[in-house]
Amino acid sequence: MSPNNLGRDRRLYDNEEDLLLTNATTELRAFIIIAIETAMRRGEIHGLKRDWIKGRVAHLPDTKNGSARAVPLSTRAIEAINTLPLQLNGSLWAFKIDAYTKGFNRLCEKLNINDIVLHDLRHEATSRLFEKGLNEMQVKSITGHKSMQMLARYTHFKADELARLLE
Repeated sequence: MSPNNLGRDRRLYDNEEDLLLTNATTELRAFIIIAIETAMRRGEIHGLKRDWIKGRVAHLPDTKNGSARAVPLSTRAIEAINTLPLQLNGSLWAFKIDAYTKGFNRLCEKLNINDIVLHDLRHEATSRLFEKGLNEMQVKSITGHKSMQMLARYTHFKADELARLLE
């Protein structure tokens, strides 16, 4: 496999999540939390409509891989959604998708959080789902990955967490 096809394995370290959330605007903070809590793609998060959320489930009618899926929402994700002002068009978001990507990049630069991009939060979320004890099929159902190979590419366990399991 060429170096360009290795994929990324960047996870949040130490207090990076707290730093990001403390310093983000309300909308960017909600975007980050939803990304971490759901493993949804950037476009899926941005395309989410309020009426697609029923209880604690976000129903995505069309995803990158061409199929619909239902994404369970944690209490933390629901709380983040509830911080967002109502938009006349039913969207959760006031700005275009690139505003959240650029805002995330600027925030990381300001906080000196290096070598991370917004999409890395999908890797973070996928890994956390496994760390919570969900099995492969459950995580695959949430993330929408079509193959176990691709799911594995998005899963990066922290060695210190694994070491604790070996005690």
